[in-house]
Amino acid sequence: MSKKLVITGASRGIGNALVQLASAYGHSVYALSRNISQIKKTAQVNPIEIDITDENTLSVFLDQLQKEGVKIDALINNAGVLINKPFGETSAEDFELVYRVNVFGLASLTRILIPFIEPKGHVVNISSIGGIDGSSKFPGLAAYSSSKGAVNILTELLAEEYKDTGPAFNSLALGAVQTEMLSQAFPGFQAKVTAKDIANYILKFALEGQQFFNGKVIPSFIINTLKELWIKFYLLFLKNLKPRFISF
Repeated sequence: MSKKLVITGASRGIGNALVQLASAYGHSVYALSRNISQIKKTAQVNPIEIDITDENTLSVFLDQLQKEGVKIDALINNAGVLINKPFGETSAEDFELVYRVNVFGLASLTRILIPFIEPKGHVVNISSIGGIDGSSKFPGLAAYSSSKGAVNILTELLAEEYKDTGPAFNSLALGAVQTEMLSQAFPGFQAKVTAKDIANYILKFALEGQQFFNGKVIPSFIINTLKELWIKFYLLFLKNLKPRFISF
């Protein structure tokens, strides 16, 4: 059955791969980005030019949804900013930019969309393995990884706050994925996982994962190493556990 999704950061990388994949499966997508020139409008894809850090553009999108009487099945918060810079050279402006998009913009968009999301719907926040307590950390990513840590905590808080009414909230803490954003931050680095590879898992998880999981932060090693049936088994087994993230 066709679903309705909202995907941010839709003009390139993982977001664009998600838009293409979801529409290919016949789902309807609001494809959100500051630059929609690379997003083709189709019967399934509705490009929305929006800056998630700008309350005015968010209000315009909210008005559109109200007029259309839309109900959303899944929100995938994928938009993000990555700065690779030594901490000693990272300015307050750098931190503000990263947090404004990765945390505040994500929270603002989620807040206005919750009334439109189905009670059994799903909010999936695309995070980073670097934002998990105890994981390996990399120099130069103080602003980025700490912002993703904030996203992970926010995910848990919202899952608790909306546990009786829905929707569900989960965070996917990804490792390195070959995208334009990664290439700009780490020139010459080649990740083993492509945007298309990870988009397949994210889309399936966004549409089905809330059946098994709520308020969890799922690290990339699970995404990359477990087969589909094993993923479902572990999600069922762990769905009521208290820890913030899964470990084996």
